Amino acid sequence: MRLTYLVFGLLGLFWGSNFIYMKWSAELITPAQITLLRVFFGFLPLAIVAWRKGVIDREQVRHLPHFLVMAVLATAFYYFAIAEGTALLPSGIAGILGGSISLFTTIATVLFLRSEKPNALMVAGVLVGFAGIILIARPWEGSGRTIDIHGVFWMLAATAVLGLSYVYVRRFLSPFNLPPLALATWQTGLALLVLLVLVDRTGMANILHDWHAAAGAAIGLGVLGTGMAFLIYYYLLQELGAVAASGATYITPNVALLIGWFVGEEIGILEISAIILVLAGIAMLQIGRQRVVRQVEQLNPVTTKSQ
Repeated sequence: MRLTYLVFGLLGLFWGSNFIYMKWSAELITPAQITLLRVFFGFLPLAIVAWRKGVIDREQVRHLPHFLVMAVLATAFYYFAIAEGTALLPSGIAGILGGSISLFTTIATVLFLRSEKPNALMVAGVLVGFAGIILIARPWEGSGRTIDIHGVFWMLAATAVLGLSYVYVRRFLSPFNLPPLALATWQTGLALLVLLVLVDRTGMANILHDWHAAAGAAIGLGVLGTGMAFLIYYYLLQELGAVAASGATYITPNVALLIGWFVGEEIGILEISAIILVLAGIAMLQIGRQRVVRQVEQLNPVTTKSQ
């Protein structure tokens, strides 16, 4: 069990440090090029483990259209939008906004999945989380604003699309009970192909001028923050369950904010208040979901046990 919780902490560390790696890389190459490097180096460990475990087979090819949708939305666009947003924002702020995925996932499931009915606590969690986002965006500031609103919009677009992708998986892929590792490998590999076609690689070698940025993009952002993070997350799903595994989202924004403070980014009362509200919103959502699950189990004990 100690190993499990150590791995849990590593996942939060890997996810939380992604933002500073993107910030370093954005000084030398474009967000699209950052995305290409991230997906390429993230795909390698996934492909190796998937091949060794034998989770990829020919039968899965019939799901190729769904894999492609996930590759474009949940991988290529998501990572690109995160890179765009992080390039325009302090890395700690980007990390807080990146932790708002569960807010948009809840909204998407309520809107598009009829089986999902939120309770009052979940609704309150969404409202509290968005209050934290408003504190970050600071819409009351004028022309001399300290936070680039375009960066905020890019981050929110990324998290909103990822939230929608979870609904897509529930509707179109979950019924087939595909191994999660297989889905991650397919969508990352297809995203790599899409990015290789679309991304202009002119000047991409500039990242080699700074070994910190190069190592951060290849190893930190790609191998550890994407490929290994996928593998760790699926391990935690098996060991702890979905609710407990998703608890790593509490660690991620805190790690990003601490790293930002360490490298000299200004952390004030607004930033601290925002992260408290976002984390409180996430906690309320998770507690609300647990209550819904318990209610379903009480109403349908036989069906729940059979699942």
